This record gives sequence, structure tokens and C-alpha cells, in this order.
Amino acid sequence: MPLLSVNAQGPDPVACRGAGPTVLRDQLAAALEQLPRAAPLVVMIHGYRYDPGRARADPHRHILSPDPLAGRNGAMSWPHHLGLSGATAPGLGIGLGWNAGGSIWHAYEQAALAGVALARLIGMIAAIDPGRRVDILAHSLGARVAFAAICEAAPGALGRVILMAGAEFGPRAARAAAAPAGRSAEFINITTRENDLFDALLERLIQPRTQPDRSLGHGLPAPAPNWLDIQIDQTRTLQGLATLGFVIAPPRRRICHWSAYQRPGLFALYRALLTRPGAIPLPLLRAHLPQTHDPRWSRLFAVPRIALPLPLAHNPSS
Repeated sequence: MPLLSVNAQGPDPVACRGAGPTVLRDQLAAALEQLPRAAPLVVMIHGYRYDPGRARADPHRHILSPDPLAGRNGAMSWPHHLGLSGATAPGLGIGLGWNAGGSIWHAYEQAALAGVALARLIGMIAAIDPGRRVDILAHSLGARVAFAAICEAAPGALGRVILMAGAEFGPRAARAAAAPAGRSAEFINITTRENDLFDALLERLIQPRTQPDRSLGHGLPAPAPNWLDIQIDQTRTLQGLATLGFVIAPPRRRICHWSAYQRPGLFALYRALLTRPGAIPLPLLRAHLPQTHDPRWSRLFAVPRIALPLPLAHNPSS
């Protein structure tokens, strides 16, 4: 099954490399015609600092490519590790690129606009293949793109939505989960105290309309039956996942924004959640995992002596 590369051009989805919406519609129709009804369709959404308009920051040459450019720090192919690249792929992978470059304020604003493009892409898929559900895997500000799209999508359009260190506020996530498309979806929110610094910066730099709003790293503000928070730096979480057959490497750094997809073993979990959802229902996961988050900075408090400045995991393009 071919991997499709799509860009958000303002509020519109377009085929990669400058082709127009008609080309995208033809590509989608050809791919969906070959896709079995039960096969997954996963849209992958990058986070901050990627920009398909700049060659060095183009996500389609990096994490959304089946063969990322050599020599790039953190170059890890999402479609490859999900098993969604190559002729024998069990489903269809779509990489969504959007302008996440510039300042954090610019990227945060652009994420909402890219969400409109994603909603229209989901609508195109529904028009070509009615009843087809779309799954989402999003990192960082890609979560904001996903939530904006979910608020506009039709009921029943979404399947599973996996959020990796999502850079958005809890109340916005709750609104998306309560939207018509959100109510029939399943949300798996991957959090880690390794991301505390970035969550704190989001809360400090992006002022929410209602105070005090907390970042998604604290989980959903109120429990929801179709929402599960998984804190991947908790020992009890790793033990619970191991009992289900998913051995995840423990944290290697005190602070890291990319741990939610770079940590060995995580993509095996994501691949199973997206390509075999019936084998891993949400209630089964919930029964094996703790339902509380550790306090912010708890990973740092546990270290008796910390030399400043703290070592930051560096990834210039994520």
C-alpha cells in the first residue's frame, strides 16, 4: 500500500510537491479502492519546527518518510515503525505536513488552520469511501491540529487518536472529545514527566482564554470513557504494559520532548493499537495501568543533586 504525502495549504489539503486538490482526490481514490474495509487508515501529524515549505525542515523527508534523510538527529520513520510503508503494508498511511516553523505563537496559530485542512481531508475520505474511519497519530502541536479537525469532522469519522506529548490545553482536548466526531472516537494520551519543561513553557507562553488551564501533560481535566492517559515514565505503567506484551525502555533523560516516540518499544505499542484495535480494547489497557499522574517535576525531585543547566535532549527539527 503506498504512503500518501499531504500538505495543509492554508485550510485546504493538497498533494505533496505542489500538486493541487484534484490530484490528491485521485490519489486518495486509487489508494482507498485497494484498501480492505477492516484495514487501518492512519494520518500522522508532526509537531513544532517542521515545515514542508523548507527542504531542511520538510517532514516528508524526515519522520513522515519511509526512508528519512541520513544524518538527521532523531531521524526515525513513523510509517516504517508503524508497518505502514511498502507494498505489504496492512493499511494506508498518510503523512500530513503543515507550517509549524517560526515562533511558537505562529506555529500554535497555524496548527488550528491545519486542523481545518485535516477536517477537509477526512471529509474527502468519507466522500470517496463512506463509513471509512480515520485513525490519527500526532506529536506535540500535532495534537492541536487533531483537536481542531475533530471539532469539525462528522460523527463516526474517527477511530483511534494517539497523542504523543501533546502540546495543547486540557479543556480544548475535552471539547474535542465531546464533539460529535470525538464521542465515537477513542483517545490515548501519552504523557511523561520528561516533557514537563515543555508543558510548563506552553502554559507560560500561550495564554489560554480561561485561567487556569493546564497542559495535556496532566491528562484530561475530567474522566471520560473513551479517553485513556498513559504516563510512560511511571514504573507501574511500564510493568502493566509489559504484562500485555509491550516492553518499553525506561526513560534515559530527565528532560526530552521526543521520548514519546523515540523510546524503544513504544512504536510496537502504537502499531498494535492502530492496526489491531480489537485485540487491545481500551478497557483492557485501563485495567492494567495506573489511573493517576505523578506530580509535575517529580522526575527531577527524585534526583538528589542536579547540576544546572539541565541536559536537554536536542532535536533541531521536531
